[in-house]
Amino acid sequence: MEDKKCLCKDGDIKVVACSGASNVGQIANQAAIELAKENVAGFFCLAGVGGQIPRMMKSAKEAGLMIAIDGCPVQCAAKTLQHAEIEPAVQIIVTELGIEKSQDLFADEKACSKVIEKVKEELAA
Repeated sequence: MEDKKCLCKDGDIKVVACSGASNVGQIANQAAIELAKENVAGFFCLAGVGGQIPRMMKSAKEAGLMIAIDGCPVQCAAKTLQHAEIEPAVQIIVTELGIEKSQDLFADEKACSKVIEKVKEELAA
């Protein structure tokens, strides 16, 4: 299989997100997308880290600061990073922000905004 170039955004601050099969997974993912659009952090491919893709692993380990946004207490995003010996400097768990987990795959805009604001708050601290 050919080793393709990673298209993840470069930068000192990177964000990975759960994209699990629930509303909170989709909220986490959408929040990461919005943070990238706002140039707060470069959206990074968590699947590449989980798949141990060499170039992606190198880039993830070289990040100045890694943000993990998890949908629920299972913490798939943070645990995937930790399995690769990358400790997230900031970890947000969507359900800890008072957002209830459901099987609905809708990424509620108000909930996404709440997550985005929490990330910004943590970065400013």
